[in-house]
Amino acid sequence: MANELDEMRDEAVGENDVKVIGKQLPVKIGTGSKIFDVIWWFLPPLIGGIIWWIMKVKAKNYFQQLQQKLQHDASQIDNYLEQRVQILKNCARLVDKAIDLDKTTFTQLAQYRGGNTPEADDARSQVASKLEAIGRSINIAVENYPNLKAHQELADAMQQNSYLQREITAAREVYNDTVNVWNRDVFAWPTKQIVAAKNGYTTRIPFAVDAETKEAARADFF
Repeated sequence: MANELDEMRDEAVGENDVKVIGKQLPVKIGTGSKIFDVIWWFLPPLIGGIIWWIMKVKAKNYFQQLQQKLQHDASQIDNYLEQRVQILKNCARLVDKAIDLDKTTFTQLAQYRGGNTPEADDARSQVASKLEAIGRSINIAVENYPNLKAHQELADAMQQNSYLQREITAAREVYNDTVNVWNRDVFAWPTKQIVAAKNGYTTRIPFAVDAETKEAARADFF
């Protein structure tokens, strides 16, 4: 297929050995599938066409329900991201004299809400990447100013931030599992793929970390 994922040519999220390709594949069907879709109605005494129509209705309902689950899983990530924005804003306020953080970034993050289209997947990953960068900046500031470590309010905020990081990781794993189900089933021939193609469905892009976060994970800590 001409639209298959290709690590050599397609844009990837990250630059290391493991890549998530940021590309949505449209679901398409060939002439054979189109003939297969129509020929059922010519089978006497039309019972085949009725059965096929029922199968397609069930497939459409299945995709609609799966879309709702995708939105639910995505909203969980959005909720944790929004909470983390507030926590990091509190941290930034406490270390304001030690580090100059980008207030515009916080404004953008606070205004972010997950959309109903696949394009929101990439936006969500970008927001998470910005939060990771801000969190690292705050950690550097705390390390450079040891007296900040004794600040109980900052310590509590950093602990909440650590908790939210774990929750975001768990939530995006659930989300990616649902994305995997969607991406698999839109190409499940014949019923689901034909229905997906007729409704203009595409694959979804999994939630991925940025290249800087991957590089930090490979660093020597001891």
